[in-house]
Amino acid sequence: MDVQWRKSSKSAQAGNCVEIAELAVNLIGVRDSKDSRPDRPVLSVSRTSWDSFVAGLLAGEFDLEQG
Repeated sequence: MDVQWRKSSKSAQAGNCVEIAELAVNLIGVRDSKDSRPDRPVLSVSRTSWDSFVAGLLAGEFDLEQG
């Protein structure tokens, strides 16, 4: 499988963001775009966990409370 890393279109031009890729059918990889080493660390999570994380982001579950 040819891994296609991508980052948000809203990321800074300096590249200070994370990249994600589908590593396998049910495996998502997350890495730091600032680290350009070919063997840079990659956090791997299941597709189910990734989908739950994204749903939580969209629902505001991780927003800091103001007050």
